[in-house]
Amino acid sequence: MVSSEKKIIGIASLKEKLSLLKKQGWSIVFTNGCFDLMHFGHVQYLETAKSSKGKRVLVVGLNSDRSVRHIKGPQRPICPQRSRAALLAALSCVDFVVIFNEDTPYNTVKALKPDVLVKGADWKGKPIIGEVLVKKVELIKYVRGFSTTHIIKKIAKVYGCR
Repeated sequence: MVSSEKKIIGIASLKEKLSLLKKQGWSIVFTNGCFDLMHFGHVQYLETAKSSKGKRVLVVGLNSDRSVRHIKGPQRPICPQRSRAALLAALSCVDFVVIFNEDTPYNTVKALKPDVLVKGADWKGKPIIGEVLVKKVELIKYVRGFSTTHIIKKIAKVYGCR
């Protein structure tokens, strides 16, 4: 079993590992996100992405702190990228975590050449970054009531913040 620390990997090393795994018959599955405050919805989503079908290697592209700030605003992320990466890597369903600085994972998907791209079902009918680069896109059912934004709003309401 690979320690969680060794699951957090740079793109060049990850490309080499994935190439070997593909030759061994593994299907490379990629998903991405900010994963700012880990919650049940994230865990269920990642477990489903990993366990759907056959021999699958799950790679999670994690938005860097800079990327999250640019997408979500100056108050985010709540948790720094190393902490977010470590939490993701600690999950048994996650095989590798790669951090990217861009707003989208397009360049990461292009470099890694996964077989499958996984997104939440809330993306249905919307353009999915990198879909033209993969053999298949899978949409996973969204778990209602579980989102980082929802959690932050609930905390703010309970504790009388803004």
